[in-house]
Amino acid sequence: MADALNSPIDTEDLDALQALGHLLVEKTLQRASLDEIKALIELGAPLWYQTDEEGMSALHAAAYTENMDAAKLLLEEGAIWNAVNDLRITAGEIALSLNNESMYTLIRNAGIRSEMLLALLSKQTSSEPASSLILRETDVTAAGSTESFLNSRLNYVTDEHGQEICVVKAGNDEVGVMMGWERPIMQETVRLLCSDHPHFTSSLKVLNVGFGLGIVDGYFQDLAVPPSHHVIIEPHPDVLHYMKANGWDKRPGVKILEGQWQDFVESEELLGAGGFDVIYTDTFSEDYLELHKFFECLPDLLAGPDSRFSFFNGLGATNALFYDVYTRLSELHLSEVGIDVAWQDVDVSSDADAERWGKTRAYFSMPLYRLPIGRMTSNV
Repeated sequence: MADALNSPIDTEDLDALQALGHLLVEKTLQRASLDEIKALIELGAPLWYQTDEEGMSALHAAAYTENMDAAKLLLEEGAIWNAVNDLRITAGEIALSLNNESMYTLIRNAGIRSEMLLALLSKQTSSEPASSLILRETDVTAAGSTESFLNSRLNYVTDEHGQEICVVKAGNDEVGVMMGWERPIMQETVRLLCSDHPHFTSSLKVLNVGFGLGIVDGYFQDLAVPPSHHVIIEPHPDVLHYMKANGWDKRPGVKILEGQWQDFVESEELLGAGGFDVIYTDTFSEDYLELHKFFECLPDLLAGPDSRFSFFNGLGATNALFYDVYTRLSELHLSEVGIDVAWQDVDVSSDADAERWGKTRAYFSMPLYRLPIGRMTSNV
């Protein structure tokens, strides 16, 4: 087996595969019959193939020609639903641009099924397979690796437009860990989590994972009745220094747990609180697999049926298809642990300009932020 793995690739075979793949794309563009497309697949035409000219896959071609039958066949045979062309556009986004809702839904649902299967396989094998959805699979910088992030230097600065930001160096880019433009999102999140909570007028027990700039924690503290017990989990030494420099360790009712949420999720420091009325999480550099694990801990952390949960819904948020898949995937996984989610759209399009990002790498480019508010179902 090792000899086979180490043997050189037969370039003639590879050329033949690429020729078949190219023909599959061409035939799909020409709206060839399903029998012709199926015959090419049976001959070994690779569904992963993308043209050199534009990076077009057969699934892209099916979306361009709005050929639902071909798209269904390609997806059933294993076409890569989230492949991007040279312009970083997916087949699903092509369907969106053509206002073809049926085609878009077909591709999106294929993505959800794929990600659900990967999550299930990850749990069964106790391994950490990279999600096919995650765009930074090989990113070992601070933007894609928790270890690199925790060992990186963070800078708290005010940019040239007067926006307070916390940034980290990731490769050659500066990436926002948290930025001031998120304030309306955080303010609305706290309002929806707390304003009609039965304990709002007495006091709430609040857990927040990830401090950042302290925006969401500031809004929790600004409630008419501040939380009686406000726990903040934060692992990064620079953030902890910033918190203490701003007196967060001396605020009444505030308790800072220095470490990752995984360090405390089964600890007396959390479980001994008797359950939290409100939980929010917004970590940096963790992927969806880690967020899913956090979801599974919620039944042990929430106080009861009146409790609320939310998270920063920003994964995949530079691509409409990926953002939609992550949003719906999280809803399904939360449902599995007994939490129903309602979504509130927050318009952030007015901030979608150069001033919002300055010199940092954009991490959210959707016009609407899908704000999740989760509530425990009665059977939990």
